[in-house]
Amino acid sequence: MSEPAVLEPGTVEVHGKIYMPDAKGNLVPVDTIKPADKLEDETVRKVMGYAKALSAQISRFKQHTFDDLGAFEAILAQEYGTSKGGAKGNKTFTTFDGLMKVQVQVQDNIDFGPQLQHAKELIDECLMEWSADSRPEIRAIVTRAFNTDKAGQINRAEIFMLLRLDIEDERWQRAMEAIRDAMRVIGSKTYVRCYERDRHDAEWRPVTIDLARA
Repeated sequence: MSEPAVLEPGTVEVHGKIYMPDAKGNLVPVDTIKPADKLEDETVRKVMGYAKALSAQISRFKQHTFDDLGAFEAILAQEYGTSKGGAKGNKTFTTFDGLMKVQVQVQDNIDFGPQLQHAKELIDECLMEWSADSRPEIRAIVTRAFNTDKAGQINRAEIFMLLRLDIEDERWQRAMEAIRDAMRVIGSKTYVRCYERDRHDAEWRPVTIDLARA
């Protein structure tokens, strides 16, 4: 395990006396603080020291990974005039024995423009004319798709579900076209994922870096 990061101490010295700032910024004499509260403070600072060190280590790992893969691709380009990569920059690098691989995936961050409101109006027209008891599953998807979450964002997954529905109604088709026109890429994120397997016929298993899945 890496050494923990050095954190600021939770105490301050004023005129030779030791205090701990509370959550409101008040200085509380250490000898008046409950032992359980002091132990909790020490425990959290210990965990945070290791967490910050690990976070910095992961950041360095990510940078070294991109540097190493970039250097490899530069050699490919220089020697053969080729490069790794698929659609949108997605790439897979494997060991010679086929038992380890590193995947680089680019995920677009998609937002929707004002055309989405026009699509919603067309969809509502379709739902109003269809009988109340028909296509309940479609009504449910539409409801979920256009219900905003706490951040005011629509449900993107359900919006994409609408695009996969096979409905021949001309207004529905125009609504789907409006949804496609509303899509706009406002940024992207690049992810690195590592996998390994024991045999060529075995399932790939991820090398876990996510704390929640470790």
